[in-house]
Amino acid sequence: MLVRLIAVVVALGALFALYLSAALKWSYSTGERAGWVQKLSRKGWICKTWEGELALVSLPGAMPEKFLFTIPDDDVAIQVTRAMGKRVSLHYEEKVGLPTSCFGDTRYFVTGITVSEEIPLAPGISVPTRPASAPQQTPASGPLPGPSAAPSPAPVQAPPSATTMPAPSALPAPPAADGASPSALPASRAASG
Repeated sequence: MLVRLIAVVVALGALFALYLSAALKWSYSTGERAGWVQKLSRKGWICKTWEGELALVSLPGAMPEKFLFTIPDDDVAIQVTRAMGKRVSLHYEEKVGLPTSCFGDTRYFVTGITVSEEIPLAPGISVPTRPASAPQQTPASGPLPGPSAAPSPAPVQAPPSATTMPAPSALPAPPAADGASPSALPASRAASG
């Protein structure tokens, strides 16, 4: 009787291990998502996994959608960490049927990353990004490249507009309460006083 019970437990354990192996190897779907990685952390009480958040923006000014993902490989997590703040494309596999959250909090497992060199604004319009290896010059670090004898441009003055207010001295004085003009006010008071 005890032998049969042990055989059943071993058979159930083998079936569970076979199911788990198939669930980890087989992918329901694969794909890519592009956006900006805004969060990446290693978390879990017992099973530590890399969990992240990608902000997906379809059009400039649109409300971003969040794509939650899990990274099972530490090397890929390091690549994602280095690319934070840049537009990236994450390659993922969707795993369905994993029995616990010990393998990750989400069903999307990131397997690779590609850093985008251009930021698309609209179909056919993109802004190239500066390569990370190119030095960036700031005004404090020296003059910008170009001809040294070039004259500096004259400052541009804004044209007067209809909404500009005249100086307070150019405004007419308000009329007095008794209807007399402001210049006649002191004379009329002097005559009455």
